[in-house]
Order: sequence, then structure tokens, then C-alpha cells
Amino acid sequence: MEVNTNENNGRVTTTVSIELSDNNNKTTKNDKTEDAASGDDNRPNWSNGVEFLMSCISMSVGLGNIWRFPFTAYENGGGAFLIPYLVVLFLIGKPMYYLEMIMGQFTSKGSVKIWSICPSFLGVGYGQAFGTICIITYYSSLIALTLYYMVVSCQAVLPWTYCREGWQDCVDSMPKEDSLVATNASHKLTSSSELYFTEIVSKEKTQIVDGLGWPDLYLTASLFVSWIVIFFVIRQGVKSSGKAAYFLALFPYVVLVALLARAVTLEGAVDGILFFLKPDWGQLVDLKVWKEAVVQCFFSLAVGVGPIIMFSSYNRFDHPIYRDAMIVTSLDTVTSLLAGVTIFGILGNLAHNLNISDIKEVVQSGTALAFISYPDAIAKFQAVPQLFAVLFFFMLFVLGVGSIVALQSTIVTIVCDQFKSFKYWAVALVTSICGFLLGLVYVTPGGQWILNLVDFYGGTYVIFALAILEIVGIVWIYGLQNFCDDVEFMTHRKVSLYWRLCWSFLTPVMMLVIFIYSMVTTEPLTYKKIEYPEAANAAGWIIFAIGVVQFPLWGFWYIKTNYKDTFCNTFKTSLRFSESWGPKNPEIRAKWFAYKEALAEERQKKQSSSKLGFFKQKVYNLSNSPN
Repeated sequence: MEVNTNENNGRVTTTVSIELSDNNNKTTKNDKTEDAASGDDNRPNWSNGVEFLMSCISMSVGLGNIWRFPFTAYENGGGAFLIPYLVVLFLIGKPMYYLEMIMGQFTSKGSVKIWSICPSFLGVGYGQAFGTICIITYYSSLIALTLYYMVVSCQAVLPWTYCREGWQDCVDSMPKEDSLVATNASHKLTSSSELYFTEIVSKEKTQIVDGLGWPDLYLTASLFVSWIVIFFVIRQGVKSSGKAAYFLALFPYVVLVALLARAVTLEGAVDGILFFLKPDWGQLVDLKVWKEAVVQCFFSLAVGVGPIIMFSSYNRFDHPIYRDAMIVTSLDTVTSLLAGVTIFGILGNLAHNLNISDIKEVVQSGTALAFISYPDAIAKFQAVPQLFAVLFFFMLFVLGVGSIVALQSTIVTIVCDQFKSFKYWAVALVTSICGFLLGLVYVTPGGQWILNLVDFYGGTYVIFALAILEIVGIVWIYGLQNFCDDVEFMTHRKVSLYWRLCWSFLTPVMMLVIFIYSMVTTEPLTYKKIEYPEAANAAGWIIFAIGVVQFPLWGFWYIKTNYKDTFCNTFKTSLRFSESWGPKNPEIRAKWFAYKEALAEERQKKQSSSKLGFFKQKVYNLSNSPN
């Protein structure tokens, strides 16, 4: 069977003959089947489909919803952010999520090996792995913070509820009735929960020109314990993480709903919720808001970093991923909205207590928002706030572990796919140790500065740029029709016009426009409105360059190691799928070959009959034309 890909006016079509041809080498269908069978046939599968769904939920519904979504909305006009976010979800988030699920399940390979679909794009997989590592390093420090707060919540009095000596213009997060503050308009008050985080927990520096400082002992211990938990969850791959997924996915909703019920009953909460839901229509023309919507969508759904591909690669070939993709993306959005209502209700109450009319001035946004606003709300609980604090921060811990397990498993899978002799548990152990060591930089007094820097350059721009190349390589180079044929073969359902329009035009073009705009309008990075030193910004751009340069470097490597005849011919060959592309199972692979051949023959007949019909019509017209 021979597969030839042709482009006509931008449309890619496929013709199939008796032999499969790729990279200028012809082999029979049986040869290809044997090649596929000679690979690793011991890749495990999920015990059942529910484990996969729960794992996807625990991956996508995480700190990105509770921590990142509220402060991203907070920084971009509150309710105005919801409209671009929902538009981006339907035009970029859902199409990319479904596409990555398809790629993993169709090939049963990780986020690097799938690039047999277009070998010169191999660097996209490695670049995304680098971006994933950047996210893992700081994400683990956030999990450490949740563990720290959970432990200190076991005290008789929650430590962030009262002011200490020396804290100027401080107001207790749980004010006493006889000590309500009559606010002096010339002084801005700060809640004790905010000062507790900046002065005691993180010991945050006001600038990092003189260095970051040494890691905090208690946060280091929390980070170490966090990585021990992560390792034990992933040590056996999907066998262990799949069992843990039930708890990781479902438990957080119990606490979140309870916190929501409490938040909406706080005094002043209505003002905060209205600020969150009321859109500022003028913000819709600001492309920066749309860029932030894309970034949030990617971060929340874990699109463009590999876990979706990795998880779905452990599915059976006939698993109904369309259903799961719709469930996860919809549930993720609902959770983000619930978290937004909850935290803005808390911000409204905080503004009321501080006698501040503008909610924007309540607290400085940033990664610390979840460790300031949420604790402030818990402080106001009348009955056993300690119990609820422990449950709440345990919820955040569980959410964080669910997401980082997926990210870490992606890196482990990439290594194990590349070096099949390596034991999974050994790779998991080594990468966990590396994750702990890299995470130490974030538990220093300057750690929040570095977190913001790495998130901006490594976790945002790198992922954004490579995601564009990802969809271009799959849909534009491999071909929309080729890809849709593969999807229909696997799912036994037609690919609708919505998916075709998004994959072929709306998603890549929209992402490209927003990315170019964000690069052109990039301003010096700041943390709490303070600019970074030049050396820090330079380091950030180096991080970005390391991630993006993987694409041309690995493309050049592939061309060099597979050089034949001329550079032009080798380059063209590198844009065609390699012999290892397609289903891994030999029987399914043989059926796939037959399916593609039948499609090609059917399309060729239609094309021939169309031409014949056109010729007959011309003859008829000529024979019946008046002399």
C-alpha cells in the first residue's frame, strides 16, 4: 500500500495504492505490521475507563482553577475576563484538548514519540517537555505551601488571624467586636493573613538585586514531603496513579462547595461577586485580555504540555475519548467559575472589613492570592475554623498533587519511551529527586519573584509558541483530511464541521495572532508593580530561548541523521510521516491500512466519475447546440 500526500489549493488529500511508501522506502503491509509488532507491546492500559476520566479530571481541575483563574480574572477586569475565556475555551481549549487526546490514543505513545507523524517537528515534543519541567519546579513549591498551611492550621488559634507587634496598619483577619477599626483615609490597612504570608511564611523580599536568600527550613521540609507523596503516587505508572485518581478528582469538590456556601454568606460578598460577574465591555478590545485567556486555558486544561497525550496513550484504541474530552473541559470551566465566585465573595468581604470601596485595592494579585484571601475567609468561621482550614488546605494539596502527578508522569513516560530498558519506578525516583532540588529555589525569600519569572517565560510563552507549531504540524502538514480519516477510523464517528473549522483555521490563526501581539507588546516583567533586575529578565529570555530552540535543533538533527540525495529531498521527507506512525497494535494497524486504501479508492472513483460526468455533459452540450 502506498500513501501519497498531495496539496491542492491548500487542501491535503491522500491516495493509497498497493504498497506503503514512506521516506522513499517501499515495504509491504506485512513488513509494516511486523515493524509495529517489534516495538514495545507491554505498555499498560488503564484498569477501566473511569480511571482515565478521573485522572484527566484530577489533572485539569487543579490549582489552575483555585489559584490561577481567580487572580487572572482579578488582573483582567473581573467579569470582562469571562467572555474571552469562554470564547477561547470553545475555539482553542476544547479543540486542542480533543486533538491531544486523539494523538495519544491513536498512537499509544508519549508526547515526543507521537511526532513520527511529522519527524522534523520532533523538537516540539522536547520543547514542551522543557516547558513542563519549568511548570513542575514551581508547581511543587505551591503544593509545599498548602502542606505548610495545613500543618499550622492544627493550632488552637489560626496563626494568620491576628496581627503581631511591629506590623504597621494591620487589621486582624478575625477582628474582635470591640476592636473594629475606624479607618483613617490616609492609611491603607493590610490584613493579618497577607502579612502572615509575606512576613512569616515566605519572608518575602522587596527586591532580589542582592540575591534570593537561603531556602526556608519549614518550607523545605514541606517540599520534601510533597515529593515523597508524588513519587509514591507515580511509582507504578497508571497502576498506582489510576487508583489514586478517584480521591484526587472527587474530594476537592466537597470542600470547595462548602467554602462557596460560606463565602456567599459573608458580609460584603455580594459586591465582590458582582465585580466578578459584571463585564467591562471595553476590555474585550484589549488583546492582552485575550492573551491571558489563552494562557489560563492552557494552564488549567494542561494543553500543550503533554499530560493529555500521555494519559490517553494508555487507553484502549476504542475508548470513547470524545465523551471524556467534553466532560473534562466543561467540568474544568464550571470549577473555575465556582472558584471565581468563591474568592471574589471573599474579596468583597475583605474590602468591607478594611473599609475599602474599590475591590481592586483589597490585595495585590499574584500567586499568594490563594494563601491570603482563602485563609482570611476561613478565619471568619464561627465553628471549628481549624478543622475547616485543615480540610481546605488538604483540598489544595490534593488538587496540586493530582496535577503534578500528570506533569511528572509525562516526563517519566518520555524517558521510558526513549530508553525502554529503564525501570519506570527508577526513572520516577530520579526525576522526583531532581524536582525537589530544583524546587528549592522557590522556597527562598526571593522565591515568589522567581516563580513569577519562570511562569511568565517558561510556563507561558514557551508553551504558547510550541502549541501553535503542534497544531500546524498535525493539521497543516500531515493534513486535515488525513487526520480526520484517522479520527473517524478510531472513533467510528464523523468529524463535524466545528472540529474541522477549528483545527484547520480558527484555532491556529487565533493563537498566532494573539501570540504575535503579546510578543510585540511585551513590557518589562514586574512583581507587585516592581520591575525585575536586567539580569533576571535576561535569564527569563534565556529560558524562553532554550524551550523554543528545541524545534529547529531537533529538526536539523533529524535531517542530518536521515540525509539522502539532496537537502531539498531530505527536508521534504522529514515533513512526511515515518514508518512508525499509526496504531501500535498489529491487528488494528492492518485494519487501518485497509481502511485508508478503501478510502483512497472510493475518492478516486468519485473523482473519476466526476470528471467523466463533466466530459459527458460537455459532449451532450456540444451535440445539442444549434448550428
